[in-house]
Amino acid sequence: MRTQALPPAHHLRLLGAAMLWLLGGGASLLSTLVPAHTDLLGWTPAFWLVGAPLVVLLALEPSLPRQLLALCRPRRRMLRHAAWH
Repeated sequence: MRTQALPPAHHLRLLGAAMLWLLGGGASLLSTLVPAHTDLLGWTPAFWLVGAPLVVLLALEPSLPRQLLALCRPRRRMLRHAAWH
């Protein structure tokens, strides 16, 4: 059994900042405080408020999408396994 070492403190701070950036940007786009597309800037606001933090999150934690999928899949497997046995 392998134990995972805790990531450094600066890594956790960057991860928290990127998540806060993503939540704040998503909220401002959903509330229409900032339009997703403008004639002057195009799709730049949507990129900087949602796309850029997603890129930062994936750069910091490349396995994050796989971990999120793993949270959903065991439940389905367990239900299917229980139905067949």
